[in-house]
Amino acid sequence: MNQRQLFHAIEHVASKDYRSDEELLESVVREIANSDQIRIKGGRIWKLIPRKNAYILVRQLGKMKPLEENYAIKVSDYPDFVRIGNEKTLLSLEKNADLRKGGIMKYSATGVGDKVKVKGIPLYQYILSFNTEEEDQGLFDTLNVIGSAVTAVLRGRHALARTKQLEQDMDQAREIQRSILPEHEHKYGAFQLFGVSLPERVVGGDFFDYITAGEEGEWLGVAVGDAASKGLSAAVEALYVSGALKMGVELQTNMSSLVRKINNLVNSTFSDSRFVTLFYGEFTDGKSGLFLYVNAGHNPPMFYRKSTAEVTQLITTGPALGIAPNAKYGIGNVNFEKDDVLLLYTDGVSEASDSNFSLYGEEKLKKKLSEVASLEPKRICYEILDSVQRFSASSAYGDDKTIVVIKRMA
Repeated sequence: MNQRQLFHAIEHVASKDYRSDEELLESVVREIANSDQIRIKGGRIWKLIPRKNAYILVRQLGKMKPLEENYAIKVSDYPDFVRIGNEKTLLSLEKNADLRKGGIMKYSATGVGDKVKVKGIPLYQYILSFNTEEEDQGLFDTLNVIGSAVTAVLRGRHALARTKQLEQDMDQAREIQRSILPEHEHKYGAFQLFGVSLPERVVGGDFFDYITAGEEGEWLGVAVGDAASKGLSAAVEALYVSGALKMGVELQTNMSSLVRKINNLVNSTFSDSRFVTLFYGEFTDGKSGLFLYVNAGHNPPMFYRKSTAEVTQLITTGPALGIAPNAKYGIGNVNFEKDDVLLLYTDGVSEASDSNFSLYGEEKLKKKLSEVASLEPKRICYEILDSVQRFSASSAYGDDKTIVVIKRMA
């Protein structure tokens, strides 16, 4: 299960109507413990009690020896609580004697919810800790995504309970977002490009851009991004990343270094619940077919090779932006020949669902791309979008949808 699929799976579970935050968290932990794709056998939900400077155990699930009801651990007696407040996610050996007696030897945990300062120390409102025999980078990344997704849902619940969005402000936000999106169609040497973005709400977290750079506009950057979740907060983060990317490209920064710097900006600027997937690629010559790219946790774009009539996917070269600081990003490449097509898209396309919750899926998308690859980019874009919209017309759930098609015409 990739990062975005995991995020949406948790969002789906947590989007139901719960009486309390603890009930929501219990449902999420149970879903994780029952998943065959996540190597976790059980978990516990700890809630911060600021006046006691302690965490109290409010739920425990899965295959484990249960602790006594309302078991509490003081922050001063358990330094890992402080580390989680600073680092968000932690993999460590279990040090608490009671937990070790219960058979818990390894401590895997992530902080969720808002941070609260207790005696000057930032601590998470909740901590989700899990039973696992694994202790690797894959588990660390998984827990980071779980923490981000759950925090996003909790904050969404709280915001919905406190405020209503003002229509006038949303209309203004929509106009601002529209104003920075490029024209749908763009030409660059032997290449034609066409893009479209459809927000599920008034504003959305998807964006795309064509960035002409160099002293005489001799090279072209193409970007597609997707901020986690939806609505105004996602739109703000999308605008931030789009602006930072454009500024870095105009300064002619190496794309790997540029994406690494943007990742650190997102990580330090936005809350732990926020992250953005980004695909950014560059043509350095309108005649050459060489296309270099960085894929930061984004849906793997689909490349149609005319000579073989095959569709392949471009690899991910680094994690989503904002999940962790100092991440590294590699550079991939693909070479266009005449009539080859590259399809960039966000997960609102591949993960569009029908009334039975069946997904449109990557295989259907590959097949559709093969069927329409002979058309011009505008037609390819709208044929795919129409196919997705028809498939998901009866579904009550939707997501922002963005498609950019690049085709070499000569």
